[in-house]
Amino acid sequence: MYMPEFDENWNDHFQKLPEEMQVRVAKKVKRILEGLPGRHLRFGVDFFVEELGQYRICYRSFEARKARKFYFVGTHKEYEKWVGIKR
Repeated sequence: MYMPEFDENWNDHFQKLPEEMQVRVAKKVKRILEGLPGRHLRFGVDFFVEELGQYRICYRSFEARKARKFYFVGTHKEYEKWVGIKR
């Protein structure tokens, strides 16, 4: 089990979601914290991405302290913009 951490911008992204999607994202975050293996955003980048329909959740895993920090959640188009910022 991992400890959750959230980036300062996480709430801004999360609050924009429809209420039913917030519930689905919360369940997926719980599964990620339980150890769900993720896929890397792209080779050489420390971020992982999980898909939830047309939505994406981006996070990093810190194995030394058993924590996962969540940075972004949003639609695929919003995700593409966010990834462009992280390059």
